[in-house]
Amino acid sequence: MALNNAKHIIGEIDGIRCTIIETGATLERVAFLSDLLSFNNLEVKEMKEPSEPGEEPKYTIGVTELIFNPVFAIYERQLKTREGSFVTPGYWNQECIECDPRYWMRRKSATKN
Repeated sequence: MALNNAKHIIGEIDGIRCTIIETGATLERVAFLSDLLSFNNLEVKEMKEPSEPGEEPKYTIGVTELIFNPVFAIYERQLKTREGSFVTPGYWNQECIECDPRYWMRRKSATKN
């Protein structure tokens, strides 16, 4: 789920209603998000999406907590990493490992150049 869209999407994975976190995710992205969300005590569900032969498989990932919204959880600092720091937008998007929690600074410095 892009962090610039706070739309809450509910779907069904393996017969269980879930909040859809991301669709079209790679296996590496699913592993990253599954580990992060499981560490934060959320039950994670995954489903392989239909694909053409020869294409890299894509997955849908969701959590069984129907009121969970990843955008709100990140910006309200409700999620933590295994290292004990808060999950930032950069960390969620896998842009950095040790991200500056002041997420607005990156955008501000990028517009200066």
